[in-house]
Amino acid sequence: MEQKLNSLLDQARGQLDRITKGGAPGEVQKQLEDFRIRYLGRKGEFSTIMQQLGTIPVEERPRVGQLANTVKAEIEKCFEDQKKALVGTAGVNGAGFVDLSLPGRVQECGRLHPVTQIMTEVCGIFEALGFSVAEGPDVEHDYYNFEALNIPAHHPARDMHDTFYVSESILLRTHTSPMQARIMEDQQPPLRVIAPGKVYRCDSDITHTPMFHQVEGFLVDTKVSFADLKGILTVFTQKMFDTNLALRFRPSFFPFTEPSAEVDIACVICGGSGCRVCKQTGWLEILGAGMIDPEVFKMVGYDPERYSGFAFGLGIERIAMLKYGINDIRLYYENDLRFLSQF
Repeated sequence: MEQKLNSLLDQARGQLDRITKGGAPGEVQKQLEDFRIRYLGRKGEFSTIMQQLGTIPVEERPRVGQLANTVKAEIEKCFEDQKKALVGTAGVNGAGFVDLSLPGRVQECGRLHPVTQIMTEVCGIFEALGFSVAEGPDVEHDYYNFEALNIPAHHPARDMHDTFYVSESILLRTHTSPMQARIMEDQQPPLRVIAPGKVYRCDSDITHTPMFHQVEGFLVDTKVSFADLKGILTVFTQKMFDTNLALRFRPSFFPFTEPSAEVDIACVICGGSGCRVCKQTGWLEILGAGMIDPEVFKMVGYDPERYSGFAFGLGIERIAMLKYGINDIRLYYENDLRFLSQF
């Protein structure tokens, strides 16, 4: 048995010497692991010899056992020394070894949310048309959200907004239109401003959420006409959707504009021929607009005989749904990377 142990030690040393750096990095690691299993594993060569310890005379067992411990320790030391020499002190899988045969690991980059992308694009288009950007508070006074915009208490138009009230006179703004009154109170015409931001309403389904994003825009000067409004919105839709889409202005009602209009564009899916998305009409509603009501000018101290202007408001989520073909607004807020990575 002593001869077998000494022979095993010589055999193990020879096997380790044959594992060199000349092979591929993955092959070197495999050979080292094969060596460990063959000589030091639970069913390896050393364990097989030690199973025969019970067959030798009792008086010889201490001496043979001591030799066995020495041989095992020597094989383990030789294995560790060779492993360090071949793959570095960090170990087989450590940072000190670089396997150049492995495929590269690409770091996935983050992306802007589609709502953020559309908000940035909308603001960029209007800034190129000479509009400045203004932001206001999400928690607003009832006066600016309603009264200054010609929506006094008990006006039926308040029912259109489904408002979150904080107190009797404080609320979460239902649109970004309060910036009209705030800016006109402090500045004199000419004005050309857009007000992007979050707005809040008590509504939730596949096309509505309690919080959404809106861009309010208005222009005030002398001799501003409805034709100017149509020109601005035509340029905006052409830039936004990269095509010369037809526009349709339908008469509507908003308390702070007169006349008022709902603005439709030719369906971006079918081009106006009729499909399921546009309900076979060929048109998709995109925003509301109109000429600023003289009563709003009176509230901020402007002379309605001298000044005129127009205002418009559009929902960012709505624009994104039309541009990207998104059919459920709730997808924006589920944080599903499979959805977000498409943009």
